[in-house]
Formats: sequence, structure tokens, C-alpha cells
Amino acid sequence: MATYKNSGMLLLALLPIMPLVFALQAPQALAGDAVLYEKASAYGTVVITDEGNNMRALRFGRDGVRQSLVKLDDPEYLGLGYTPVALTGLALCNEQARRFLVIGLGGGTLPAFLRTHYPDAEIDAVDINPEVAFAAKNHLGFREDERMRIHIADGRKFIETVRQPYDAIFLDAFGADAVPAHLTTREFLSAVRRAVRSDGVVIGNIWFTATSPPYDSMVRTYRETFGELHVLRVAGTHNRILYALPRSQPLARSDLASMARKLAIAKNFRFSPGPLVERGLLSADLAAFGGKVLTDANVGQ
Repeated sequence: MATYKNSGMLLLALLPIMPLVFALQAPQALAGDAVLYEKASAYGTVVITDEGNNMRALRFGRDGVRQSLVKLDDPEYLGLGYTPVALTGLALCNEQARRFLVIGLGGGTLPAFLRTHYPDAEIDAVDINPEVAFAAKNHLGFREDERMRIHIADGRKFIETVRQPYDAIFLDAFGADAVPAHLTTREFLSAVRRAVRSDGVVIGNIWFTATSPPYDSMVRTYRETFGELHVLRVAGTHNRILYALPRSQPLARSDLASMARKLAIAKNFRFSPGPLVERGLLSADLAAFGGKVLTDANVGQ
């Protein structure tokens, strides 16, 4: 996940507020010796903590939730519940996918996993905060190579300059407590749609909780911008994963689960994506009910 300044907006979605767990678990005070690295930046304080068993976490502030969780000797380790659900969305892109874009580097979990299972692919990872990139490379074991590169840039500006479309785009940029507002609007998502191949997929990670902008409005904006939208609940968390397609492709739960299983077999994934789809698929129309289409003009209202 990328780090962005809190916009300060306090709009509340009409949704129940529940304790956050897993990726959004309520933060606990950290013992001083658990903090391995701490650096203030223009986008908040970047903190790396020792989680035991050779695992480290990226947080925004000592009291922040875990934005990324990595195992230093295992690039396939997916420690936060949303990550396997997000990666399951690859079942909806070209089987010969060769170009990936990740908006929100965080600890490098998603691009590192992609490199393992798509060794010849071109992978671009974008983060607005150079301190996050430094921490990922120097404290979380992330390694660039000639075809996997970090770009220090605002995710929206990067998307708007894309000339060669991607097979899959992951939108995983977060501030301390919400998706940055300028990465939720119809104008931004229209640019994302132009940046993905017609047979590709856009995979968004958002929070189902009282956020600004509201969850239902974010879903509705995706729904109105793309040709098809599938929404998945992540068990035990407030994360919702969106599979947005630039084409019409309605799928029954069983069909999407079957496609996910085939992907896992072909790519030798260590997790089983079929049950994630079977248990998690939601109605996009119901998820968007009551929301408004977010635009650059109204997102702060």
C-alpha cells in the first residue's frame, strides 16, 4: 500500500462501525525494541516492526495498522488476508499476461509475488513516498530487477501518462485510514480503464467501514466506470476487493471459482483461490446501493 496524507475529510458512510481485524486490526502499542526503523516523511511516519518468526510489518506511525506483512525468506508469503483475494483477480486477465502495474508499493508483497509466478513479466510499482520505497528495499527484502522497477510518483499522475496498457493493474494505495480521495473519482478510474488492456483486469482494494469517501460511493463509481464489476469480501477483515473489467463479462460464482482454481494450478499458487470466491463474492449492485458517483468536483463534499 502507498502512503498518502490524511485528507482531513470526515464524511461517514451509512455503515456500522466495527472493530478492525487482520489487515485492519486495531493497533496496539509497540514495545520500543519491536521498532526496527522509523522515519518521518511528508506523508506520515514510516515504521518497520519486528513481528517475530522472521516477519516484519510496515506501518504508518507506531500506532498504525499493518499495511504490509512480509516474511524475509519467503517472497510468496501472503500474511494479510486481502492479498490472496486480490491476486485471485488475475484469473480474469490474459493467461499470457506480461505487464503488471501496482499502485501502492507498501512492503512489496504484491510485486514480489508476481515476480515469483510471472518471472518474465514487466512489473511497475508506484509509490508517492520515497521513504516507503527505501524501507521496502532496505528493511523488508524487496529487490528491483531490470524488469521490476519502483517509480516514485503520485499514482494518478503515473496512470494518466501510461501509453502501453497493462494486463493487470492493482490499486492498493492507502493513507493511514483511507484510500486517497483523488484515487477514487470517475476521472481517475476512467484513466485507469484506458491504461488496462481490453482483456485485462483492474483489482482494487478498499475498506468497508466508515471512510471518506464512503464505501458505497467508491463501489458505485467503479460500477459506473467499468463494463463489469465483481466485489469480494475478505473474511475476517473490512477489506473489499474489486475486480473491474473494461468489458462486459458477467460470471456466476461457480464460473469465477473455476477460473480461479485453474489459475492456481497453472501458476502453482500455494493458496486455494476457489473457496475465497465461493465464500466472498457479493452483489456489486447491492454494494453500490445508496452511493453516489464520485467526481473530482464532488469528492470532498
